Order: sequence, then structure tokens, then C-alpha cells
Amino acid sequence: MLKKMLAAALAIGPAMLSAGQVMAADYVIDKEGQHAFVDFKVSHLGYSFITGTFRDLDGKFSFDADKVEDSKIEVNVRTASLFSNHAERDKHIGDKEFLNVRQFPNARFVSTSVESTGKNAAGKQTADVTGDLILSGVTKSVVVKAIFLGEGKDPWGGYRAGFEGTTIISREDFAQTGRLAPESRLVELYITFEGVKAK
Repeated sequence: MLKKMLAAALAIGPAMLSAGQVMAADYVIDKEGQHAFVDFKVSHLGYSFITGTFRDLDGKFSFDADKVEDSKIEVNVRTASLFSNHAERDKHIGDKEFLNVRQFPNARFVSTSVESTGKNAAGKQTADVTGDLILSGVTKSVVVKAIFLGEGKDPWGGYRAGFEGTTIISREDFAQTGRLAPESRLVELYITFEGVKAK
């Protein structure tokens, strides 16, 4: 009888353990389908805004909606892919007094912690994603205000999860020495992407 009880315990134990362990799933940001954007917005003389995007990026993340704090994310951006709908301005922003794309062709964000902040008015999960932003050779900690937009199966047999987030950085913090109006000191970044669950 004792042997039967031990055998049953050994058989049930691993099953109970695996059922109690919720593992975050790994995702690859959908670069191929162009369902990923890193956009920027900066004041022009205090009269209007210049907006643009980085057209070449990739990344990955791990996520479990039931354990948001265990999430991790990494996003890589090719700085020379900046596009603001004006070729001369794009060249100017890429110069050494701003992004310095020749010396620093890549920007990177790597999360260091994720803190759940509840839900927004639309009932979507929100979180503060703290991480290291590496830009123009400078590393600074920033906080991205993130929103989990949803997850589920896609029409192509995959499984997706999507997010958006915003943060504001100071140009001076990232060695941006180019002279602009004081209103242009701060740059707003908007990030949104879908990730495809790794198989």
C-alpha cells in the first residue's frame, strides 16, 4: 500500500508543479509584417510639431498577462532609418550634433523592471516599464508608460500580443548638442508593436 501511495505521489507531483508554474511566453516583434513603430514628436519653435519615425527596427519580449512583473523587452533601432518626410532635415538630424548616426548606428532599449499600474479607462492593463535607453553612445534609465492592447490568434496560424507606450526624453541627456529653440529640448517617443509568439 505504501509503495502505491509513493508511486501516486511521484506521478502527481510533477503534474501539479507544472500546473502551478505559469511561464512567460517569448515573442518576436513583427518587423517583417511592419507591425512595429517607434515614432518621435518634437516642438518646432513652439509653433507646431515635427513628427517622424524610425523605419528599421527589431526586438523581442517575454510576457504573461497574469504575471506582468516578470515581463522583459528588448528593442533595437537603426538610427539612420529616421524619416520625417523631409530629406534635408533627416540628414541634419543624423549629423554628429544630433543622432550622429555614423558613429552610433544603433539605439537600444532593454527593460530592467516592469511594474503593473492597474488598468486604464478602457480596461486595458497598464505598466511602468523601466529600462536602459542607449542612444548616441549614452545610456540613461527611462520609464515607458505601457498599455497591453490584447493578445490572441492571428489569421496565419500564429499567436500575437500587442502593446503601446510613451516616454519623454531630454536631448541634452543623450549628447544632442545641436542648437535648437528651448521648446525643442524634450522629445516624445511613441512605441507600438505586435509580437508573434515563438514556436
